[in-house]
Amino acid sequence: MKFLLTLIGIVFILEGLPYLTFPDVMQRWMAQLASMPAGQLRAIGLLAVGLGLFLCFITQRTEWLQ
Repeated sequence: MKFLLTLIGIVFILEGLPYLTFPDVMQRWMAQLASMPAGQLRAIGLLAVGLGLFLCFITQRTEWLQ
């Protein structure tokens, strides 16, 4: 549970850094996201989830990372 909470904390830090450092750029980027079709956003989300799962799989199965 401690590891999970640490990971969630790191995610919050990484997600918040762009808004802290470049708020104007993030507002423009969010406006662009709002104008994208739902199917395209869904495809990007699927790609991100797939990449995340792949990275988790590789890091758990690769001995040289441990």
